[in-house]
Amino acid sequence: MEHHGLSTTMRRILLLINCLILAVGICGGPLMMRLYYVEGGSRVWFSSWLQTAGWPFTLIPLAILYLCRRKTEGSNAKLYFITPRIFIASFVIGVVTGVDDFFYSWGGSKLPVSTSSLLLAAQLAFTAIGAFFIVKLKFTPYSINAVVLLTVGAVLLGVRSNGDRPEGVTSKAYILGFMMTLLAAALYGVILPCIELIYLKAKQAITATLVLEIQMVMCFAATVFCTIGMIANNDFQAISREAKQFNLGEARYYTVIVWTTIIWQCFFVGVIGVIYCSSSLMSGVMIAVLLPVTEVLAVVFFRENFSGEKGLALFLSLWGFVSYFYGEFRQTKKQKNKNPKTEMTMMHTESV
Repeated sequence: MEHHGLSTTMRRILLLINCLILAVGICGGPLMMRLYYVEGGSRVWFSSWLQTAGWPFTLIPLAILYLCRRKTEGSNAKLYFITPRIFIASFVIGVVTGVDDFFYSWGGSKLPVSTSSLLLAAQLAFTAIGAFFIVKLKFTPYSINAVVLLTVGAVLLGVRSNGDRPEGVTSKAYILGFMMTLLAAALYGVILPCIELIYLKAKQAITATLVLEIQMVMCFAATVFCTIGMIANNDFQAISREAKQFNLGEARYYTVIVWTTIIWQCFFVGVIGVIYCSSSLMSGVMIAVLLPVTEVLAVVFFRENFSGEKGLALFLSLWGFVSYFYGEFRQTKKQKNKNPKTEMTMMHTESV
């Protein structure tokens, strides 16, 4: 993967920024979705649509980047970098993302926030396996340890959580929601390595502009898919009626809708940004390590119990996070030690 014009330091700064953006999305997205359902929302297709409907916001940073190119390159500045081949691949992955959004929203309508931990645990496992087979990602003892710890911690949260079935949800619907959540986890665990594969097979420099263009096409395709579902389910006609019946009031209904769209967009921008700066596995690790934060926020906003199991899961998640980054630090240090030797060898060869 060629990172056009990026030094190691700049890539680390971008990684940190994308991790922060991802943190906003992964912590806020599930809570906003749950708020929508708890306060009277019931349209699953609409909830799925909200996850990617914020794709036009991506035009803002794209416009800024284009103006910067115009300043330095003049009239020769390219308007876009995405090729037809990358566009088609991104669109297909986007449609699959739309399917995944529907599974996740359906599961979220039947399950409490605490149970979403099982989704995140399974997703990390599927991402690790998918990255191994799709992009031939090499495991280290530290990354394996991180995956195991994060998975165990998140599964512990999901299986041992004290969250009961929401009122009005039957046992059958709860189990079905559980299965839909697992299916969403499996699907997204494959999507992340596929995005990384696009970068690897792009046959061109992977710039920040191209990354944002890929993300925009993906979210646009997912939104189109969910829009078709909304039309088939008559969701557009039901929105105004649902707004009037919303427990927090009509004005706050639309406020929740707008902020849900913005926060979920942070999630998607953050995910592809982390993959761009690091790997799909790193993206999966970040999602899993932020799980305890989501749990704490669920306790604060939805009065869910914070049991001893959740405390233990928090410890395991932080341990896994430290393990992964310690492995990354050792790997970087090893490469730095090799580079001077390589340079000395090249200089000696040139002098001969």
